[in-house]
Amino acid sequence: MQQYIALIQAYTALGIGIIIGLGAIGACIGIGIMGSKFLESAARQPELMPRLQGSMFLLAGLIDAAFLIGVAIAMFFAFANPLLARLAG
Repeated sequence: MQQYIALIQAYTALGIGIIIGLGAIGACIGIGIMGSKFLESAARQPELMPRLQGSMFLLAGLIDAAFLIGVAIAMFFAFANPLLARLAG
């Protein structure tokens, strides 16, 4: 029984690392691409810069929110693992 608990904890830790790592990479790439496109569009049409800037910050917040939801799910599995509860029950 102890080996199953250790195996579940090991796979959970691996899954948490993957969730957080891939989420961080995706958020960084997304914000980087969005920032570069913002600078390109602001250079082409400087009169639209305030409107574009507001849209950029809104999208940056949404990208970060998606990453933080992934972190919250990972922390849920780290501290209240439902897989271990099923094994104990």
